[in-house]
Parts: sequence; C-alpha cells; structure tokens
Amino acid sequence: MDLDNILKRAQELQQLMSKKQNELAGKTVTSTVGGGMVTAVVNGKFEIVSLQIEKVAINPDEAEMLQDLVVAAVNDAMRKAKEMAQSELAGLTGGLGLNLPGMFGG
Repeated sequence: MDLDNILKRAQELQQLMSKKQNELAGKTVTSTVGGGMVTAVVNGKFEIVSLQIEKVAINPDEAEMLQDLVVAAVNDAMRKAKEMAQSELAGLTGGLGLNLPGMFGG
C-alpha cells in the first residue's frame, strides 16, 4: 500500500469516526441506583442529559447518602456510555482494539 492510499484511508476513517461520534451524541444510557431513588442519563458524548432524584431521597439529615447515590448513578452511566461508544466504534477500527487518546474520556 502506498502512502497516498494510506493517507486516503486515514481521512476516510477520520470522517467515519466523526460521523459515528455525532450519532453517539444522540444515544443515551441510563443508570438507576438506590432502589430507584436516583437515575442518571448520559449520552454518547459523556454528557449528563438527565438526573432524577426521588423526593423520598431528599432528607437533609442524610445528605451524604444522597451524594453517594448521585455519584454512583453518574459513574455507572458514564461507564455504560464508554462501553457503548467503544462497541459502536470498534467496527471502524476493524476490531483492532485501538484506544485513541481522548476518545473515551481517558
């Protein structure tokens, strides 16, 4: 394969990655913790789209518990979003397991 073909293929791959990342922005994953007390929704761009907290979980005397639930829900949703993105993008790299810096939040 000559250099021109390699560069052309790299540009095609870059365009496909960009398109797939835009598609991922429209997809979401959800994590619910604490028996449904806290639900976090994260999109494929690793942005929190929604955070729902049941009123019963809002108790000033148990603020630390609520904080822990929020952290757990968001972290789990982020993990699911990362897995979704890796799965979606794996086909573009031919399953080579490429971990491109900054692509998956780390």
